[in-house]
Amino acid sequence: MSKNKGHSSKRGNLAVTAVALQDHILHDLQLRNLSTADHSKTKAQKRESRSKSLKGNTKAIIDTGLKTTLQDPKVEDPEKEYVLDPKPPPLTLAQKLGLFEPPPPLLSSDEWEKVKQRSILQGDSMQPCPICKEEFELRPQVLLSCSHVFHRACLQAFEKFTNKKTCPLCRRNQYQTRVIHDGARLFKIKCATRIQACWRGHVVRKWYQDLRRTVPPTDAKLRRKFFEEKLRVCFLRCLGGSDG
Repeated sequence: MSKNKGHSSKRGNLAVTAVALQDHILHDLQLRNLSTADHSKTKAQKRESRSKSLKGNTKAIIDTGLKTTLQDPKVEDPEKEYVLDPKPPPLTLAQKLGLFEPPPPLLSSDEWEKVKQRSILQGDSMQPCPICKEEFELRPQVLLSCSHVFHRACLQAFEKFTNKKTCPLCRRNQYQTRVIHDGARLFKIKCATRIQACWRGHVVRKWYQDLRRTVPPTDAKLRRKFFEEKLRVCFLRCLGGSDG
């Protein structure tokens, strides 16, 4: 009897371990987000949920005759940085049993600052996006906890294509994501520098043209042409005055 109990307990442990591993693999591959149900049922459920939400959101409007003052919505800072995943993912059964390591805790603001400084030293925001090989410009940009930087849309497309949450460069699993604006800031500085350079070039060219008209050159041939042009202009002015 004791042998049968030992075998049954071992089988139970193996079954729990197998279920825990399968649950962890499904969670790691993010297969739970995929719709494996019948499409007709899912569409009907979506319609029912939409109708319920519309019924819940409808409210009776009573006209009191009083003018309501519209409050201006709070304008958020467009350059504000924030974390996309503020809540840690729930532990899987395998992690609770100690078969896999639990996910790392959320980074603090100081830790995120260190990660950002590491990315700045690497010059990631000054280089093109590693996925699409295009400049960041003003498009949304994300910083991973492994200090690598990507376009937000490119990273979302990569996660959807691979069906995993791994860094495209270092293959780190379960990274944390933070929205930053370093690429947009550098692009604005670059654009401002180009505009200033264009304006300064225009001012210098205009100043040089005025200088050529007023100051005679030192070269003999150019000096002769300069005074010939001056005499020609004066002669034409005199002819115009005598005709008048």
